[in-house]
Amino acid sequence: MIVDFHTHTFPDRIAAAAIGKLQQASHSMAFTNGTVSGLQASMHRAGIDWSVVLPVATNPVKVGSMNDLSVQLTGKDGLVYFGCIHPEMEGVEAELARIASLGLKGVKIHPVYQGVDIDDARFVRILAKAGELGLTVVMHAGDDIGFPGEVRCSPEMIRRALHMAGPVRLICAHMGGWRNWERVAECLADTSVMLDTAFSLGEITPLEPGHYAPEQLHMLDAEAFCQLVKAFGAGRIVFGTDCPWADQQSSLEQLRQLPLAEDDRQAILGGNAAQLLGL
Repeated sequence: MIVDFHTHTFPDRIAAAAIGKLQQASHSMAFTNGTVSGLQASMHRAGIDWSVVLPVATNPVKVGSMNDLSVQLTGKDGLVYFGCIHPEMEGVEAELARIASLGLKGVKIHPVYQGVDIDDARFVRILAKAGELGLTVVMHAGDDIGFPGEVRCSPEMIRRALHMAGPVRLICAHMGGWRNWERVAECLADTSVMLDTAFSLGEITPLEPGHYAPEQLHMLDAEAFCQLVKAFGAGRIVFGTDCPWADQQSSLEQLRQLPLAEDDRQAILGGNAAQLLGL
C-alpha cells in the first residue's frame, strides 16, 4: 500500500484562481490543476492507493464549513480528508472536539499562512487539545517558499511548542523544516515528532526561468535525506508530496531510488501511514 500523506485540493470553482495565485507567490510550478479529479488522476498515474488531503484555513470564520466538507469527502475514491483549525477562531477547543467526534483523523495547521508563531499560546492550546483528543496534527515546518524570510515555525520554535503543549502526535512536514534541515535532527530527533517527505527531496521546478539562482533550486540530496531518516528512524517518517506542488509519480520514484533498507522504504511509503489512519 502506498499513501501520500500530504496533498491539497481546492473546490472546482476556485481551483484555477487559487493555483494561479499560489504559483505567482512561490514562483514554482503546479503539477495538477488543484481539483479533486486532478489529484485522483495523478494518483492513478503514480500507483498511489490513498492520499491525505490537508485543508488550510486562512480565514477563521470558514473553519466550520471547511470541516463539514471534509467529513463529506473523506474516505471516497482513495482520499482521506483531515480537518482544519485556525489559531484565532473562537471556540477552537470545541471545534477540535467536534472534528474528533465527526471521525476525522487529524488537522492541518500552517503557522506561516495563518500568521501566528507555532510557539505562541494560541497554537500551543491547539496542540495540547489535539493530543488530548488523539488527533494527528500535520504542520507546515520551516520556511515557506511563498513567504521568504518569514520565520513562524523553526525547529527551535517547534521544540518549545512541544514542551509547552505536552504529548501530541505531530507530523512536521517537509522533513521537519523546509530550508532548516541542518537543525532538524539536533532540535527534534529526541522528541516524539514524525516527519513527512513532502517537497524536500531533489529540486524545485520554477514557474519561469531566471527567478531562482541555480543553487536556490536545490533541496535535500539523497545523502542528507537519508541522514534524517537515520536520525529519526524510518518508523517516524511518512511519504508525502505536497501535490500539486510536486509530481506524485516523480516523488515516488525519487524515494524508491534512495539507498534505504526495503523494510524501511515500505514503512515510509505506506506502512506507517496505514497504522496512523487505520487503513
